[in-house]
Amino acid sequence: MTKNSSIKIEKAKISDVPRIHKLINIFAGRGEMLARSLSEIYENIRDFFVVKEGKKVVGCAALHVMWSDLAEIKSVAVDGEQQKQGIGNKLVAACLDEARELGIATVFCLTYKPKFFEKLGLNEVDKMSLPQKIWTECYRCPKFPNCDETAMTIKLAEKQE
Repeated sequence: MTKNSSIKIEKAKISDVPRIHKLINIFAGRGEMLARSLSEIYENIRDFFVVKEGKKVVGCAALHVMWSDLAEIKSVAVDGEQQKQGIGNKLVAACLDEARELGIATVFCLTYKPKFFEKLGLNEVDKMSLPQKIWTECYRCPKFPNCDETAMTIKLAEKQE
């Protein structure tokens, strides 16, 4: 894929799971994101968007709904050879678009790449300002309870009653 080619975002399919798993865990192995098991990806396949080159997944991102007014963007990963071409930007934009369509008021992420998410409209916040329900996966992280990720949010709409 080159910068000039069109980047097509699509919802992930079951056949994409092994490559999504491999891609995420490359970054997890370097301590740059939380590892995901195959079963976790299968269980949450509807959360995932992918970009493919041919049949190979070269980028992924997930929007996970946490509550009526809150969703998380997670597992944003782009193959090393495909980075700096706008794939990550488009994947996050697809997550934000879906959150808007669902009527989610706030989207957050926990990241080691705050500058990337800042360019997409998210703002740094104190982790403690986020509801406790966002910490459901943290106990699996080797860095728990000493999280060194940056919490970021974007407000998409007013909270629905």
